[in-house]
Amino acid sequence: MPITTIALDADDTLWQNEQFFRLTEQRFADLLKDYTDAPDLNQRLIASVTRNLSFYGFGMKGFALSMVETALDVTDHRVPGTVIAEILAAGRELLSYPIETLPYVDQALDQLQQTHRLILVTKGDVFDQERKLAASGLAEYFAAIEIVADKNAATYARIFERHTDGPEHTVMVGNSLRSDVLPALQAGGFAVHVPHDLTWSYEHAEEPVDEPRYASIRHLGELAGAIARFEAML
Repeated sequence: MPITTIALDADDTLWQNEQFFRLTEQRFADLLKDYTDAPDLNQRLIASVTRNLSFYGFGMKGFALSMVETALDVTDHRVPGTVIAEILAAGRELLSYPIETLPYVDQALDQLQQTHRLILVTKGDVFDQERKLAASGLAEYFAAIEIVADKNAATYARIFERHTDGPEHTVMVGNSLRSDVLPALQAGGFAVHVPHDLTWSYEHAEEPVDEPRYASIRHLGELAGAIARFEAML
């Protein structure tokens, strides 16, 4: 049996996402410039976001709360309430940015849905991910949609069992080595990395270059070729 199911990540694989968080980080720094001269403000914000993942999960809500926490921390709680309100407003603006699909997305999904079952596997805030999927116009391509709190080997094993013919017939595609590639391989599937210039540092990991079930492509226009190479192995 060949590859029958292709699972795809959403943020920064199908559409732009990280660039809007970078814009919000800059807005955050601008709002605090009169209240702190901390040279490592961005690093402290990212540390707070990472530390809070186990409490708030991935997505804009946790990011907004982490901005508030960082603002209070770096100013010794001297930051005015008006600035906190503006920080929260900047976080809410993450919900208003337009959805920009990445190159070759529509062509790749249109081609691959004719020969494979497509499923979406994304993590983050359910409300925000559902909003972005609806705005993208891509929902019709997917036979199943999984919005999960985190992506690890157990998550993929459950999804593969629920929606596929088994991990040995499934490919996971995404921009994150940490979340899309390595745990999918650990769960027994194939994995394709589609690097994005702005992938969050948290998602970086060592590339499994010696793994035959792994491939890296420049964009989704090359996905069909990568899957054909996997199928030649079966």
